[in-house]
Amino acid sequence: MASLPLAPRLLRRGLELFAVISVLGFAGLLLYGNNLDRFLGAMVTLRWRWALVAVGLASLDWFGGGLRVYVLCRHVYPAQSLKGAILAGGLNTWASYLTPSQTGGGPMMLFALKRYGTPLPEAMAGSLMSFIATVLFFAVAGPVAIVFGAGRSLQEHGILGQTVDLYDLFALSLGGFVTVGLAILLLIVFPGIAHRIIETLGGWAARRGRTTLATRIAAMDEGVERAHASIQAYFRGRGWLALGLGVLLTAAAHANKLLAGYVVLKMLGIPAPFLEVLLLQTLITFLLYFAPTPGGSGLAELISAAVMSIYVPRVLTPSYILLWRVTVSYLTVAFGSAVFWGWLRAAEDRRDGLPSA
Repeated sequence: MASLPLAPRLLRRGLELFAVISVLGFAGLLLYGNNLDRFLGAMVTLRWRWALVAVGLASLDWFGGGLRVYVLCRHVYPAQSLKGAILAGGLNTWASYLTPSQTGGGPMMLFALKRYGTPLPEAMAGSLMSFIATVLFFAVAGPVAIVFGAGRSLQEHGILGQTVDLYDLFALSLGGFVTVGLAILLLIVFPGIAHRIIETLGGWAARRGRTTLATRIAAMDEGVERAHASIQAYFRGRGWLALGLGVLLTAAAHANKLLAGYVVLKMLGIPAPFLEVLLLQTLITFLLYFAPTPGGSGLAELISAAVMSIYVPRVLTPSYILLWRVTVSYLTVAFGSAVFWGWLRAAEDRRDGLPSA
């Protein structure tokens, strides 16, 4: 197929763009710190037991996210593969880091699930419910953290301007996140909208004599019907249990993003209150979820430097940003790239009639 050689090229460019933007962002922060000796000293004096904790956190992108995918997909497809779910969960995060606004995560999850035998309609339902579980988790966790007082001291810090403090920005980003989730739920409640769109496209293709396209659109309509039936299964009987477990497992799926800041502070020997750092990392997660760059590269470094300056001394900012990026994304990007390129190489070998490695 003509599209196969294009995919590696696009992904390679995405990887290169991600690396270049991240390196430039870090280089800028290193110059901003203006103290290379202390930066190298911080690397030498790291608390390595916390570095091991950081590696464990990074693995939750795969195991935490994978268990959530497994629980949700298994409800509508009992033969769901655990290995396939773990790879789908990790590669979802991997592709999210490499694409603007995390747009590549969902398609990559579907690709991985389909590769391990999950039918596409059921995979689509599981993917959508994973997103809904994420929205529900943050919609509850954010306000609960504020109720328990985790956000009070943020009102004392006007880092991002005199008129907007961190607490206000957190509330604003939380509102935007929940709004998108409500829009998705609206489409679930009114599935007829999707059918009408498909019927319109099918009629347009038929009028122009594109029978092959019309046939594919008709098959898509059947898939939408199956996906809708699968989604309905989550809102009755044991489906509520699966959705509830999915929401709870979201804590594990996103633990890397939410806890990396605290772990990196511990690696550098910087004391900080756990709840306050957790809330700050939640703020950063909200702000970067729809960032217009791959993985929020560049923007992530700037936001983290500004927000975490409450606890991180200026001379240690470059050290903090690099270690934070390694924990949050670089480990997952490296492992995910190795897995996916292995798949591409095997596909190319099969196309050329060679035995797979």
